[in-house]
Amino acid sequence: MTDPQVAILMLSLFILIVMLGFPIAFTLMAMGVMFGYYAYANPNQLDNIFDNRVFSLLVQKTFEVTSSDVLTAVPLFLFMGYVVERSNILDRLFHSVQVAMRNVPGALAVATLITCALFATATGIVGAVVTLMGLLAFPAMLKARYNTGLSAGVVCAGGTLGILIPPSILLIVYAATAGISAVKLYAAALFPGFLLAGLYIVYVIGVAVVKPDWAPKLPKEQTEISFARVFWGLLTSFFPLAILILAVLGAILFGLATPSEAAGIGALGSLMLAAAYQQLTFQRIKEAVFLTARTTAMVCYLFIGSWTFSSVFSYLGGHSVVEHFILSLNMTPIEFLIMTQVIIFLLGWPLEWSEIIIIFVPIFLPLLKVFEIDPIFFGILVALNIQTSFNTPPMAMAAYYLKGVSPPHVKLTEIFAGALPFVFMVFLSMVLIYIFPEIVLWLPEYLYEVR
Repeated sequence: MTDPQVAILMLSLFILIVMLGFPIAFTLMAMGVMFGYYAYANPNQLDNIFDNRVFSLLVQKTFEVTSSDVLTAVPLFLFMGYVVERSNILDRLFHSVQVAMRNVPGALAVATLITCALFATATGIVGAVVTLMGLLAFPAMLKARYNTGLSAGVVCAGGTLGILIPPSILLIVYAATAGISAVKLYAAALFPGFLLAGLYIVYVIGVAVVKPDWAPKLPKEQTEISFARVFWGLLTSFFPLAILILAVLGAILFGLATPSEAAGIGALGSLMLAAAYQQLTFQRIKEAVFLTARTTAMVCYLFIGSWTFSSVFSYLGGHSVVEHFILSLNMTPIEFLIMTQVIIFLLGWPLEWSEIIIIFVPIFLPLLKVFEIDPIFFGILVALNIQTSFNTPPMAMAAYYLKGVSPPHVKLTEIFAGALPFVFMVFLSMVLIYIFPEIVLWLPEYLYEVR
């Protein structure tokens, strides 16, 4: 076999092994070392099995990951999210937003989406947001006689917004993978994130107007509330968390701090917020530190394995094979974008976002220059696309998270059906960004172009 053929075998074998359920990070490292040993073999030094460049490559990639300035923000943002999650402020946050939205059609569903957007932005952890909102907002909507599918779709879709809206861990990982500015990527993600959340809210209000039996109005005792009570509820729950998020994002976007420094501010702010709510205990800090360390280790191992795997794959000529094949199709930039997004959408069924970003997206990155596509624009499309992987069967992890905390009578098929309209909202937002790329590119160009 030629080296390019070995590279394609390497990629195919990896996909097969992942489908069998083996740990992805260690599979990447094992296959990188195994095929790298073949790729870098020196026939004159076969007497020493450790005298092979692949071992130096593995050590080098480990050092690059652990010393990356960009990735320093990952554990800090994770710690911020886990502290906020364990501060038990979600119930009062949801209640205050629900009271504020009391006269809007589909008030409970709209309040759920707003709460999910804010909480997902603060934590960025899809499983935690969906699970907590599934325990809090989902029963409240069912008790108010909301349609089960609509209620489930609202929780699942809202819980995934943290994947796109800054400060998103996915965007940091993509920035490190693509070698671009995380600050510009955050700026580019703001409008698409608000666009997607806005489409969700418009859809829910439209359903509540067209099918009022799916989202009944709240009883009078829940709507006849004084303005002072509404304001006090928002002042003590919504605004503190919103101010923390805006402070972190503002420090990043206006150049007052790097993402890592802003993440440190956010981590400190989350501790202060937990203390203000009298939820700062040693046990909660211990849990947040443990979960942060575990998730950070997973990300680091994925980076080490994927970069080793990608280096060997490229050395064997795998990237060249893919590049030549795609170029031979004579596609336009739009056709190339559509093809890549279809592939990423399909990969979202068996794989999580971290594997897609770290392993498969780098295969397409070298081709962006050929098709004159901005890597920031491409990254936002990928982040939007990955929203669908959490809500599209057969995997649909958000649906499984919600099913795990739902009442027994709620069927998984109902959750799937309720989430699908929100998947179409994601596709609609992608179409709008295709048509109007300024939604992504205007803010970073305005803030950071040289004048």
